[in-house]
Parts: sequence; C-alpha cells; structure tokens
Amino acid sequence: MSPRNFARVFTRETGITPAKYVEKLRLEAACRLLTETQHTLETISLECGLMNIDNMRRLFIKHLKVTPSDYRR
Repeated sequence: MSPRNFARVFTRETGITPAKYVEKLRLEAACRLLTETQHTLETISLECGLMNIDNMRRLFIKHLKVTPSDYRR
C-alpha cells in the first residue's frame, strides 16, 4: 500500500489523519508521564517524541488549553 493510499484509508477508517493520531498518542503519553512520574519536562518531551519542551507546550496549549506544568499540578 502506498503512503498516500494508507493515509486515505486510515483517515476514512478512523476519522483523523495518521499525523493527528500520532500527535494524540504523544499527548496521551505525556499526560500519563506527567501524572505518574517525577521526570523533568525535558525528559518527558524526549520520551514522547516531542523533541523539546517548546513543542510539548504548544501541543498542550493547543489541545488542553493548559501548559504541561499546570497539567502536572
């Protein structure tokens, strides 16, 4: 299956694009790590594939309307 066809089929079956799905999984993983561990924000962003704190902060604000630090509290 070509990447383009995969994206079409995935979107049709799930209702969201593969990129949005991966973003959702990364956000869920970050939320879980923030609440269940004492890892630093930098470590959590790296473990979730967000690459840095700025990307994680943008993702949290976009979807949850709070910063990662506020979410942890």
